[in-house]
Amino acid sequence: MQQPSDQHLTENGLALEAAKGRILLIACGALAREILDLKAANGWTHLDLTCLPANLHLYPEKITDAVRAAVAKHRDQYDDIFVVYADCGTGGLLQAACDEMGVQMVAGPHCYSFYEGNARFAETAETEITTFYLTDFLVRQFDAFIIKPMGLDRHPELRDMYFGNYEKLVYQAQTDDPALTEKAKTCAATLGLIFERRFTGYGDLKVALESL
Repeated sequence: MQQPSDQHLTENGLALEAAKGRILLIACGALAREILDLKAANGWTHLDLTCLPANLHLYPEKITDAVRAAVAKHRDQYDDIFVVYADCGTGGLLQAACDEMGVQMVAGPHCYSFYEGNARFAETAETEITTFYLTDFLVRQFDAFIIKPMGLDRHPELRDMYFGNYEKLVYQAQTDDPALTEKAKTCAATLGLIFERRFTGYGDLKVALESL
């Protein structure tokens, strides 16, 4: 078997040394833009980012194993790892896995909650059972993540079956972008829902990353 060269060992050692004092964020791809914006705005140069596919949002049963694999792949290269997922439909399995692996994760049931602020979201959850939420990412990717997976592009008559029990669409705006707001209004009209915009900013996502 071919032995690694001294140069390779030196380069590998330098790479490991460079990672000392650094924290890896393993994040949902739907949060990539927001995390990069926060990193740039706050000068968090000690945080590195790797993202899992955003479409895991559609298959929450796959999230825990994907996070486990990512932690195993990267943990020897970093002083610490932080998982930028909330529970996201895993039924507590992701939190249990993170506890087992000794890594922390964002608190909350899902991104709608931590963008709103987990405490505030919990207070209003019972009165907003008939509310459908969109974030900046989901407004941008409305067709790819809502319309097409639900088959509404092929069978628009299914809209009322899926959304008949909803009353309003709340757009949780991370950024003040008039074009996104207009698109969000169109999304609400497409689903036959009353439109409401809330400027949440980054909510508890910023708080969690600041703590690192």
